Amino acid sequence: MNKKYIVRLSDEERQVCQEVIQKLKGTSQKVRRAHILLKADADGPGWTDSKIAEAFNCRVQTIENLRKRLVTEGFELALNGKQREHSPTPPKLDGEGEAKLISMRLGKPPVGYGRWTLQLLADELVALGVIDSICAETVRKTLKKTE
Repeated sequence: MNKKYIVRLSDEERQVCQEVIQKLKGTSQKVRRAHILLKADADGPGWTDSKIAEAFNCRVQTIENLRKRLVTEGFELALNGKQREHSPTPPKLDGEGEAKLISMRLGKPPVGYGRWTLQLLADELVALGVIDSICAETVRKTLKKTE
């Protein structure tokens, strides 16, 4: 079958793929992409897309997409995949909200409490009108990020 995007890895790229596989460097997807690129290499084994898909338990479309990405966007993007520019969900607290949370955390807890709890901080943020609603886990992640 005549392929539109032919995978031809340089010796250096082939070496990078082999290193990723041998040392299991990176995510499982990265390791699988390294395997796929090596098998699809026209100067190497040159396996068919259907054979690669069967060997690595993925769809033929996945192989075709990877071939296309290698040719159009380069080796790095093909191996590592695209990174998201923005989180799919925007952050609950802006810089001002985070600053308020941190200053509360460092201040004295309300009367009757020995220390701030995450839930207490969350409730206080809502009571002060900093935010409409927030869970203790979001408070925890925000505080952990600033440590």
